[in-house]
Order: sequence, then C-alpha cells, then structure tokens
Amino acid sequence: MRGKILTLALAVVAAGAAGAWLVTAPRPLPPAVLAAFPEGDAARGEAVFHAGGCASCHAAPGATGEDKLRLGGGLRLATPFGTFVAPNISPDATDGIGGWTRADFANAMLAGVSPSGEHYYPAFPYTSYARMTPGDVMDLFAYMLALPAVAGRAPAHELSFPFSVRQGVGVWKLANLDPAPVVPVPAGNAELDRGRYLVEGPGHCGECHTPRDGLGGLDRSRWLAGAAAATGAGRIPNITGGEGGIGDWSAADIAYYLETGFTPEFDSVGGEMVPVQENMARLTPEDRMAIAAYLKAVPALPDAR
Repeated sequence: MRGKILTLALAVVAAGAAGAWLVTAPRPLPPAVLAAFPEGDAARGEAVFHAGGCASCHAAPGATGEDKLRLGGGLRLATPFGTFVAPNISPDATDGIGGWTRADFANAMLAGVSPSGEHYYPAFPYTSYARMTPGDVMDLFAYMLALPAVAGRAPAHELSFPFSVRQGVGVWKLANLDPAPVVPVPAGNAELDRGRYLVEGPGHCGECHTPRDGLGGLDRSRWLAGAAAATGAGRIPNITGGEGGIGDWSAADIAYYLETGFTPEFDSVGGEMVPVQENMARLTPEDRMAIAAYLKAVPALPDAR
C-alpha cells in the first residue's frame, strides 16, 4: 500500500513538473501569423533602427560615426540579476544574425524567442518591441541585413542561479509580456497614436523611465514616473507632468530637446540619454512632435521613489 502511495505521489509531482514546463515553454509566433508578414524595406527600416536605439547597446562602447553601424555587441549591462552582455546582431552569418530567417527575427522581436527555441532574457526589451507592427519589424530586419558584418561572438551572460535558468523567464513573461498599449489615447488622434507607438514600442522609453518590481517587471501604475537606473547608480528622471517631472515643458520644448539635446533652461543632455537623444534627432520632426504630444498626454505622476 505504501509503495502505491509513493508511486502515486511521484506521478503527481512528475505531472505537475511537466505541466509547469509546458506553461513556461517558449511560445513562438504561429506559422500562419508569420506567413502574413510583409517583405521588408531597408530604406524604411533605417528610421525604425534609430527609433529603437539598436546601436546604443549593440555597437562597440564609445563608437562614433559609421562605427555605430557595426553591431558586434559586447556592451556589459550590470544589473541586480547579473551581468548581461549585448550580443552580436550584425549580419555576420556565423556570429550575428546573417543566417536568421524572417521568422527568426520576428520571433525574437515580438515573442522573445531565439532561433534555437530558447527564451531571451528581457535585458533585450522585447516586451516593448512586442507592440511594433509586422511591417516595421520586417523593415528593420531588411535594414540590419544591409549593415557591415562583424565577426566575433560576444561573451556569454554572467548570471547566477536561479537567473541562469532560462525556463524561468517563461514565468516572468506570463506576467510581463503584453503587447497591449499602456496609455489610452482618444480614438482618431493620429498624432497621439503615433507618439504612443514610438514611445511604448520601438522607442522602449518605459524600460528606463518606469519603476520595476522585485523581479524586474515594469510597474505600469507608475508609467514613466522615473526609476532607479537599471545599471549602475543614479536615477532615471520622471518624464510625466507630475511633481519632479517635466510638467513645465511644452510639447515644443520636448521636441526641441529631442532634436538638439538642449532643455528649456539651456542645460544639455547627459549620461545615458546622450545616445538616445542622438537617435531621436534622426527621426522626422513630425515623429518628435508626436512623441512630445504623447508625453504631454501621459497621466501626471509624482516622481517615483
């Protein structure tokens, strides 16, 4: 009798483990969805590349000029969960993404799933990129494949248990991978809709400017209200209109800052915002104004502490 009970208990444990494994398994996009993705256009993809700030993490630290288009990776991001190393995403066929298919790239950007079927760690901001349109994703892929190939694989992440177990990312995704918009905007307002798309999607502004919970998920109740720096010391500022934020900036002030790097007080951009502003300066004036309009429409929140 005791043997039967033990066998039953082991079966229950095994079934539970198998169920947990299935629930947290990587979930690539369905083939029918991928088949409907359009062909990419490299010319359009350049703007998506700058909006997404790809060079900020994947070019060599300190790169300038044309070297910003050499995406060999290697940037180290030290976080409370360990050190993440930006990978090579140049079109090198061996060490980068040159051998990827369109489906591989779409699954990485929108589902956080690698070509080998593993979860990507969310240091890669796919929870924001998941809001991108299929057209923009494919345009970006076409543009990136036209960039210089860089040989050499970036070092592995440096993570300790339990963060070294990628399957655990599946649990995190259940709570945090949601492509729905964060802030509602009035229907029919094309400028606000575009601004929301750029900020919440490819621009992934919330990844730095929004506080996180103990497991690294964004606290959307304090959207863009400022946060502790994800890497290193210091704080990322509140960019809502609340106390401690940018409520006294006009939309024109915000757009001008994104274009030139100068604040209304004639201070200049600094720190990790420098490459972000440089990327924003490459967008059209209409897109910068759309971003500004969205930031003025975001609920005003006091500085998150």
